[in-house]
Amino acid sequence: MPRFPWRVFWCIPNRKQDAEAWLRYNEGMTIPKTYVKKAAPFLKWAGGKQRLLPQYEPYFPPRELTGRYFEPFVGSAAVFFHLQPAHAVLADRNDKLIEVYEAVRDEVEAVIAALKPHRNESAYYYEVRAQDPCKLTRAERAARLIYLNKTCYNGLYRENSRGEFNVPFGRYKNPRICDEERLRLASQVLQGVSLQVADFEDVVSVAEEGDLVYFDPPYVPLSETSSFTAYHRLGFGEADQRRLADVVESLTERGCRVMLSNSSAPLVYELYDNGRFLLVPVQARRNINSKADRRGPVQELLILNYTPGEWRVR
Repeated sequence: MPRFPWRVFWCIPNRKQDAEAWLRYNEGMTIPKTYVKKAAPFLKWAGGKQRLLPQYEPYFPPRELTGRYFEPFVGSAAVFFHLQPAHAVLADRNDKLIEVYEAVRDEVEAVIAALKPHRNESAYYYEVRAQDPCKLTRAERAARLIYLNKTCYNGLYRENSRGEFNVPFGRYKNPRICDEERLRLASQVLQGVSLQVADFEDVVSVAEEGDLVYFDPPYVPLSETSSFTAYHRLGFGEADQRRLADVVESLTERGCRVMLSNSSAPLVYELYDNGRFLLVPVQARRNINSKADRRGPVQELLILNYTPGEWRVR
């Protein structure tokens, strides 16, 4: 496989011009990639899409018809690892999450070495959680976050108002803290990917006709007890949901294909059930709720601005 100097163009947080430089550099270039069959997310994530991929599969455009791929709310990147597009931009406002992907992409062996000593013990967990990340190397910070993710309660990622991880210990019996094969496969798929710390609107501002954008934002809550938008200290409220809908409209006008996941809350229907979008019911399972009896099957929506099979923007 030819080698490309992609590292020159990976994006500095919140620097739109760097993203544009990366995209200009890659314009018209086909990076040969072999599909890595066993590649999969190495993080747990609230609302992760790994289990929903079989339901999503009929709605993914063919790879040969897709230009660049943008995923502005990357989370565990389940859709990215499934599609493995040749040109991808993965982003999130969570700088700590993006740093993990950078470390796994650029120095996976160092991440593995730093992850191996971690152990599934309550007292030890709180010691690691209390560490000052600024005193660690990038690989050690990535290993710390992966460890906390694998051993915390419900695999949550949640920050307090100071941006500190504050999820309690999860008491799993035997979590697989260091999955070396999965990390190495993920590193392989992440080669050549642009990683950004940015707002979703900025990320997709350079998307063009033929590109595929997948949005998986924090969901509109179905009830007060189902609300979970505190994965980042800034949250994601109704104003953000409305701004996202405006961005989807703009992308549609530019000829970009858009997939969007969200809950079946009334606000989602208000924003997207207008004849311009296809709303596909999806059966999911809710695992995060303050009341255990309210966890279980729930209907979500997959929202498309194109017609499956024809693949044209509606």
